[in-house]
This record gives sequence, structure tokens and C-alpha cells, in this order.
Amino acid sequence: MRPLILLDVDGVLNPWHKQGPHWLSVTAVCDGVTYPVLLNPEHGPLLLQLAHETGAELVWATTWVEHANREIGPLVGLPELPVIPVNSGTGAPHVHPKTPPVAAYVNRRPFVWFDDDLERADRQYLKRHDNVDRFRIIDVGPRKGLRELHVEQAAA
Repeated sequence: MRPLILLDVDGVLNPWHKQGPHWLSVTAVCDGVTYPVLLNPEHGPLLLQLAHETGAELVWATTWVEHANREIGPLVGLPELPVIPVNSGTGAPHVHPKTPPVAAYVNRRPFVWFDDDLERADRQYLKRHDNVDRFRIIDVGPRKGLRELHVEQAAA
């Protein structure tokens, strides 16, 4: 079973603040709404290298859902990726709405999840879910977004 690398967009690939001159300031459309987005074109190659070196599959786990493939991926150098339908979950008390759909999707495959908005309750939910085996949530600070340190943590 190939492991999974789950990617969030806002706060992870799209941080609150631009981190350098090589970052792109663009607009992107999600569900008919245009948003300002900050993206680093180096993130795609970095994530593709992580996937290659670990034998993992990259998957979107973002409320951008399929819009991430059209609006975000091409700007950071990612090919079209599978999408977890995180907006379709019924939710569970005290956990992020994305967590139950992620648990349903992973099918006992080991995964790392780059996200900026998950709490202890999400980890506990995942630990108790029958469809979840080994996992690691990589907490990405939304002010700066994804950094090489986060990728190193995921590789470990």
C-alpha cells in the first residue's frame, strides 16, 4: 500500500503573508468566488520529490477540492492529483469538517497530512477510526506556510 501525502491549500501552500520575492501574488477562483492567493512555485517540485523519495501518492485534502487542480496545482508545479471530497462530510462533534472524509478516504494507508487547522480532537478521531492506521499530521503555521522543515518532518 502506497502511503499518502495529503495537502491543504489555505495556510499551507497559501500562507497569510508573502515569504519572499519569488512568491506569486495571484487570484484564484473557488466555487465562483475570486480569492487573493500567495503561492511558492518551489513547493510543487519539493512535494513531488518527497513523494518520489517516499513512494507516496500526493492527494488534495482541501476545501478547494477539485478547484485545487485547476487553480493551485499548475502555479506551484503539481500535476493533477486525486481529491478527497472534504466538503461532503457530515462532520463529527469537535473535529474539523475535513477529518471524517479524510478518515473515510485513506483506507488504512499510512499518511502524512500537511494542514494548519487541525487540533488534538482531530488526532483522537483519526486514532479511533477503523479505516485509519499509521498517520502523522504536520502542523504548518499559516503565517509562513509550508517550509522545508515540514517536508523533512514528513519524510521522517
